[in-house]
Amino acid sequence: MSLRESWIRSRQGDPNRSQMYYARQGILTEEMKYVASRENLCPEYIRAEVASGRMIIPANIRHLNLEPIAIGIDVRCKINANIGNSALSSDMATELKKLRTALKFGADTVMDLSTGSDLNETRQAMIEASPAPVGTVPIYQALEEVEGHPEDLTPDLMFQVIEHQAQQGVDYMTLHAGVLLEHLPLVKNRTTGIVSRGGAILAQWCLAHRKQNFLYEQFDRLLAICQKYDVTISLGDGLRPGCLADASDEAQFAELKTLGELTLKAWAEDVQVMVEGPGHVPLDQIPMNVQKQIEICHGAPFYVLGPLVTDVAPGYDHITSAIGAAVAGQYGAAMICYVTPREHLGLPTLEDVKQGVIASKIAAHAADVARHRTGARDRDDAISRARFLFDWEKQFELSLDPEHARSLHDESFGDKYFKGVDFCSMCGPKFCSMKLSHGLEKKIDDRTKKNTAS
Repeated sequence: MSLRESWIRSRQGDPNRSQMYYARQGILTEEMKYVASRENLCPEYIRAEVASGRMIIPANIRHLNLEPIAIGIDVRCKINANIGNSALSSDMATELKKLRTALKFGADTVMDLSTGSDLNETRQAMIEASPAPVGTVPIYQALEEVEGHPEDLTPDLMFQVIEHQAQQGVDYMTLHAGVLLEHLPLVKNRTTGIVSRGGAILAQWCLAHRKQNFLYEQFDRLLAICQKYDVTISLGDGLRPGCLADASDEAQFAELKTLGELTLKAWAEDVQVMVEGPGHVPLDQIPMNVQKQIEICHGAPFYVLGPLVTDVAPGYDHITSAIGAAVAGQYGAAMICYVTPREHLGLPTLEDVKQGVIASKIAAHAADVARHRTGARDRDDAISRARFLFDWEKQFELSLDPEHARSLHDESFGDKYFKGVDFCSMCGPKFCSMKLSHGLEKKIDDRTKKNTAS
């Protein structure tokens, strides 16, 4: 039996299946208890945070093998890995390998952003293979249904796609309901225009029909689907800045205001929400962006793409992203979307996925330490003690990528030295500061006693 099968069965027939609904009824679900154990927090505290909207537990009732997680300002900062094929490359088998790689190196959620063929089959395979929450951007599949012509989209088609993906077990969906017709003139002087695919598609539809965004106008229709399956809405930032020059502009914040309004509408129907944040932001503007989102969106969890803090490093954007992510996490971002070295350049490979996850994992952990989250620094302290004792195996065991750490340590010794020696190849046997420090405390104490005696 899958982990959640009996949990879900016990709640059949309820009018609303969302974790927020149960939390507001004063009910502690098994999912809440599970994440309380993972986060080392009181279950009642988890329930209260979910009830308030400050925390979410993305947990579609059809995703039975899910191992639930919590996303919110008062729990460990989470990371997401985007995977999925494109019309030009990759296949289902490769994307499943990427899924396993992402989970191995610490991704807390994954998003299937496939835009090629076999979309339903690929998504179903990912959900069945993933114990982590799975997210999607449904408008990608809707656009495939109309052969890439945004103006041919219809509300009925879009909601059919959303419900189908909900039936498959998708835990959260990015939906760009805050891109309004009246916002579009605000992007005309941008350097990079609209860089969100979903945002650009809906902008084209709005302009072609001279009508308001149907996801905004029919938001209640969306909420009914989310209640039925407990799908968390990830309110997409369709007008997010795609370069430093466009950061923190009028278009970005006009959409953010709308996302705050939609957050309250979702909460009124007990639907879980998180809000997506900007992709490219100068380092000094990140705290303001996070604090503004928390205020305007009433404390709903903030899910940021990076943000990238410079535009000059194609091929290294997992690093520019991690710098911004650490700061965003420190100031309250609840989840970080990874960026790979191939950002802006192509579809990520297996190695790119690994590098993106590791970089984001470092950023999220740094944020946890900076926010003094319970137990966040325990691993740092343990690996520091192991370093001082030259316990190499313990160091490898505690590191984010044990295999890589071990290989870098071992490759420079060759056959000349035993690999468990009390020095590394940088310092050698005579210049290791920590080796020289061993016994230093006793020598200082002995010297102090001798001076005191004399």
